[in-house]
Amino acid sequence: MSRAVEGSVMADSAARARYATDASIYQMIPDAVVVPRTVKDIEAAMEIAREEAVPVLPRGGGTSQCGQTVNRAVVLDNTRHLNRILDIDPENLTARVEPGLVLDELNRALKPHGLWFPVDPSTASRCTLGGMAANNSSGGKSLRYGIMRDNVRSISAILPDGTRARFDTDAPEPGSYADLVADMRALGRREADEIDARFPKVQRRVGGYNIDALTRNDLNMAHLLVGSEGTLAYFTELELGLARLPGEKVTGVCHFPTFYAAMDAAQHLVTLDPQAVELIDDTMIALGRDIPLFRNTIESFVQGDPAALLLVEFAEGSAEANAAKLAELSRMMGDLGYAFTNNTKSWGGVVPVTDNNLQSAIAEYRKSGLNVMMSMKEAGKPISFVEDCAVALPDLAEYTQGLTDIFTRHGTKGTWYAHASVGCLHVRPVLNMRQDKDVRTMRSIAEEAFDLVRTYKGSHSGEHGDGIVRSEFHEKMFGPRIVSAFEEVKARFDPGGLMNPGKIVHAPAMDDRRVFRYGPDYAVPEFETALDWSAWPGAGGGFQGAVEMCNNNGACRKLKGGVMCPSFRATRNERDATRGRANTLRFAISGQMPGGLTSDAIADTMKFCVSCKACRRECPTGVDMARMKIEVLAARRRNSGLKLADKLVGYLPRYAPTAARLAWLMNLRNKIGPVRKLTEKLTGVSHRRDLPVWSSNPFRDDEAQDADPDVLLFADVFNRYFEPENLRAAIRVLRAAGKRVAVARDDSGRSLDCGRTLLAVGCVDEARTEAQRVIDATKAAVANGVPVVGLEPSSILTFRDEFLALCPGQEAQALASATHTFEEYLVQVADFPMKPIDRPIYVHGHCHQKSHDAVNPMLDLLNRIPDADVTMIESSCCGMAGAFGYAPETIDVSLKMAGLDLFPALDAAPKEAFIVADGTSCRHQIADGTPRRAQHVARLLDQVIEY
Repeated sequence: MSRAVEGSVMADSAARARYATDASIYQMIPDAVVVPRTVKDIEAAMEIAREEAVPVLPRGGGTSQCGQTVNRAVVLDNTRHLNRILDIDPENLTARVEPGLVLDELNRALKPHGLWFPVDPSTASRCTLGGMAANNSSGGKSLRYGIMRDNVRSISAILPDGTRARFDTDAPEPGSYADLVADMRALGRREADEIDARFPKVQRRVGGYNIDALTRNDLNMAHLLVGSEGTLAYFTELELGLARLPGEKVTGVCHFPTFYAAMDAAQHLVTLDPQAVELIDDTMIALGRDIPLFRNTIESFVQGDPAALLLVEFAEGSAEANAAKLAELSRMMGDLGYAFTNNTKSWGGVVPVTDNNLQSAIAEYRKSGLNVMMSMKEAGKPISFVEDCAVALPDLAEYTQGLTDIFTRHGTKGTWYAHASVGCLHVRPVLNMRQDKDVRTMRSIAEEAFDLVRTYKGSHSGEHGDGIVRSEFHEKMFGPRIVSAFEEVKARFDPGGLMNPGKIVHAPAMDDRRVFRYGPDYAVPEFETALDWSAWPGAGGGFQGAVEMCNNNGACRKLKGGVMCPSFRATRNERDATRGRANTLRFAISGQMPGGLTSDAIADTMKFCVSCKACRRECPTGVDMARMKIEVLAARRRNSGLKLADKLVGYLPRYAPTAARLAWLMNLRNKIGPVRKLTEKLTGVSHRRDLPVWSSNPFRDDEAQDADPDVLLFADVFNRYFEPENLRAAIRVLRAAGKRVAVARDDSGRSLDCGRTLLAVGCVDEARTEAQRVIDATKAAVANGVPVVGLEPSSILTFRDEFLALCPGQEAQALASATHTFEEYLVQVADFPMKPIDRPIYVHGHCHQKSHDAVNPMLDLLNRIPDADVTMIESSCCGMAGAFGYAPETIDVSLKMAGLDLFPALDAAPKEAFIVADGTSCRHQIADGTPRRAQHVARLLDQVIEY
């Protein structure tokens, strides 16, 4: 097949592992993966598959909850290349797009036109329009805008036999497609009465094929393809209906003492004509409070400990109209009997949220509900299989109570959130899918839950589709005649049964453990780890538990906002997303892929991980790939040793004193072109990069050894030997703040090292030795309440992160608690006089600062400068990432990372602007890739303080 297509064809075990799962409980290893560049590639792949009788599976973001996007087939990954916007027509409110386009990317392009695509699933940052159409997706605004089916105008597709057709409302020209339309119309006429009798009368009905569309006089054939889960045709182009952007928004957060009360209230709140009514239960609140990314957001809008919240959103276009709606909401909550008992509250039972940033943060938290639930660090997880049943609003309270009773009878509980406005609530009972008894419980709960849904004439699938988990229940919901009609549709479109077989019709049993991610033979043998992984008890515990925290939600595939995952943003390769790495690691440690952690496939998988730690903060389930990479490097180092290039990186702190004495010689390499090329292979440094310039006057510990210090300054190797003026400036600033400063060193007077460079090459034992030296050298001061402060984020924040895994115990924890970045410490001390500044300040945050939520103190500090105009550059990783940006095999990706957001932002900044970047690597990347020069915040403060 590789000869027939222009794009990539992958059949190695690692690539197949990365596409074997989605966000469901299922796993099916594909036969191969094709990443097509053109529609011609798709046609060629489908033709070969047809000739060889091999199934094909079109795949978007791979975020399915039900197993739609896994199969033993040739996977066609649309996301890397087939992701263009073909046309935007603001006048007619339409857009034409390719199937691999991510929803957020479309909305970013529509925003300047005052438009958006109003189907807004929680996975908008990574789900594709093709996948949304295939799944008949919806979202929080469906109360007002409907679901995917209501917003798709037409679909151009390739049928299994190779025919290309445009599915829309037009009468087709004579030919095979016209014959198909005629046959479908005949089916619709024949089954109209049965469809009317058996199809649930709720908006959120997405189970089965949309054969009810065939009964309409104004038939749009595209609606039959919507929700077909890749079983009928491959979509090449979608025409979408657009909407005007809603005006100014507000959110009223309604607090309830019981879950039942919230469910009963929903039917009344929707009479106020809100844009959305979303549920958050107490379990999600509690879990969110344990996730650093969401903790502050939750505290800003949750009062006390409610059993449930309803987020009621209005978009009336003006502040006055929105305020009126909030007042109505407050009165209604009071009439329903739900008001705060605290008399100081002016809003009965409602916390009003009018700040746009806070509303966005709350929306992001709610959208992360699936993944917040999966952040439980225990063997049992909230499992999706009765997740999104939908009932009419008057029945919602009784239905949810009935489902809760079912869970209780089976010894479990459910976690609840999502779309109260349309009677579609996401609920996941907590089960352990590795245990036969819990698998049997899952089957029993599913049977009883779907019986309950049918009692209320609801839909067993209200948002997430059928896949493996629900397809077998269609007969229970629709009856045998409708299921026979579904089979007829499938046979007419795909007589060979090669398009994503086993979904919607002819499905396997939902509890067939042979297609589970953790099947009956799944096992991970014990192996010794270099780091402490006890914080991840998980199913298998330790490192295994940490790896298996990934539930494949795909948040790491977002292309804008936050930091995660910078290498994926540059390559668009599933291998380079945190999810892709976690899946490959899981296959490696469980023996499903040869070679284990030391294999070349794992090395290739981890190659572009820059250890930015963004996933540590931004992954909703807490996958910490940077720490896992250390474990992989340690295993590989034990197996293969170190190359010279690794030694030059890892042992930098050891040879730096000697190198600094020969600074003139060390710096010649940058000035002599032939030497640069000659040493590239030897040193592992690309000839295209300048190396950091060694200072002939490096920083000495005795430059600051005040008696009885108020602060211990950690002098990292980078600032000490390459930019010592940063340390000297920091000392002047600290002293201007009235602080006595001493540089941290051990009892013998030796300088300290954080071990960061050693960890970067897998020398964990040696890094542990350095970490223990730091702990021992600082513990007396820490015990006396003296803080430890550092300038280089990647170094000082090692004390708060890796030290806890290297030297677990109370002493390491005490040091972590006493550790601060320069700005975190300085922002707490009294103000010192500063001169006004008449040049704008642009700030790039180091990834580790962002991971530890340490950027805001820097912004707060800079904003204290009189007349300061401070702009935070919204960017992901700068791409340098220590040695990553210097290596010949990674320099191009390094520069591409910076070219996505950072370089354009600097190009657009005023020429006179100060550029502030605390990271040594960040400053070097900026110097290499732009005409700009960045400085540490200590240097800027040193210029404006009035000494």
